[in-house]
Amino acid sequence: MAGSRILITGGGSGIGRLMALEAARRGADVVLWDLDLPAADAVAAEVRELGREAVAQVVDVTDAAAVERAAGELPDDVDVVINNAGIVTGRTLIQASESEIRRTFEVNTLAPYWVTKQFLPGMMARDSGAIVTIASAAGLVGVARQTDYSASKFAAFGFMESLRNELRHLGSRVGALTVAPYYIDTGMFEGVRTKVPLLLPILDAEKVASRVIDAIEKGRVQLIMPPFAKAVQAIRFLPAPVFDWTVELFGIQDSMDEFKGRG
Repeated sequence: MAGSRILITGGGSGIGRLMALEAARRGADVVLWDLDLPAADAVAAEVRELGREAVAQVVDVTDAAAVERAAGELPDDVDVVINNAGIVTGRTLIQASESEIRRTFEVNTLAPYWVTKQFLPGMMARDSGAIVTIASAAGLVGVARQTDYSASKFAAFGFMESLRNELRHLGSRVGALTVAPYYIDTGMFEGVRTKVPLLLPILDAEKVASRVIDAIEKGRVQLIMPPFAKAVQAIRFLPAPVFDWTVELFGIQDSMDEFKGRG
């Protein structure tokens, strides 16, 4: 992080704010993109108190033209981009409106395309840097009351896996890190429950932020939290009914029953 410039979407609150502060503590300058300018300005002030430079911009990351304009106002040397902005409805398919479903995909899936396309050419020209996308463990297994959210995160996971291999195939040293956490205690998923907290705990936001920055510094390509969530990948070979039963056994399909979080 030392001496780098890191851009974080959804940087005005939650895990975005915590990653910004952690990066600043390690010597990075920070660019914060958020729809809430006062919130982004407040985080920028916190970054400056840590002795680093900070810029806060109002950017609708679902608007490709707005993303291009905002990127044009920044120096060319953005070293790390973290696609962090995300929303969740927590509704069943029948309850979710067309506009809510579209918005979920615009924020969680399409926005990382528009943001990445603005900064990746510069990284490739310098042959350094990293693209990071905060996906979700819900991008590893379909979850009840997340038909829109899970699908959007499956797509984000696929986007990053393809990008990682595309960069490798082109001989580029630009990194591509996919982060897939279980529920984090930021309020976004307020009300969710876990049946087996020893294996699938609700994650502490500050620890998640620190681990993400660690993973960027180490050049990792994937970070799944907690470690037990990786088991989903290991049991994909099971017949679908057995796979579904196994997931149900750990209470994952009940986890959203008391959901009342913010989007």
